[in-house]
Amino acid sequence: MKKLILLLALPLFVAFHANAQTVPPPPPPPPVNPNAPVAKWDKTVNDFGDIAYNIPKTAEFTVTNTGKEPLIISSVQTSCGCTNPKWTPEPVLPGKSTIVSATFNAASQGAFNKTVTVRTNADTNPVYLFIKGNVLPAPAPAPAPTAAAAPTTK
Repeated sequence: MKKLILLLALPLFVAFHANAQTVPPPPPPPPVNPNAPVAKWDKTVNDFGDIAYNIPKTAEFTVTNTGKEPLIISSVQTSCGCTNPKWTPEPVLPGKSTIVSATFNAASQGAFNKTVTVRTNADTNPVYLFIKGNVLPAPAPAPAPTAAAAPTTK
């Protein structure tokens, strides 16, 4: 009797085990729009090198629409409040360019590496632009002039 149960259970076990190993096929990729806008950046990193303390510096990144439909920059965000982005909200027509800029205020000395996140209708993933450099220490204040002792006359 035990052998009969074992013989009946073995094919069921094999059938369940085989079904458990099958993985459903991945969904098909979304259709590609051949006319979609394409964002082509001139660079994604701007290295300022050494910059003076407390003097803002601006990095400019040029994006060109190499696609066939207008490119729309929907948002630009920076990684901290020490960097201010600027861009035009107007669509970038095919073959045209625009500038996304980021101004770093350089109010703290030392090395910095900031991120500018740009979202467009060209891709569901954002583009990351980077600005980096080193803020030099603030110059020492000049010593106050001292009054020279005036000669005494008698």
